[in-house]
Amino acid sequence: MTVYPADKIYEEAAFIAYYMHWSHDDIMQMSHRDRLRWCREISRINSRLNQEPENAFRV
Repeated sequence: MTVYPADKIYEEAAFIAYYMHWSHDDIMQMSHRDRLRWCREISRINSRLNQEPENAFRV
């Protein structure tokens, strides 16, 4: 069994909370895979809006 580092969980949660304004409980109920997907999608949107290269937030 692999343990996911707590620092990464907090990084993902902070990123999603900052942009989506979702509650801590809502974010923490997501699976790791779902949090990563949201981080990637938010990054993609930000990249387009800021005309930056894709994957500005690398998880």
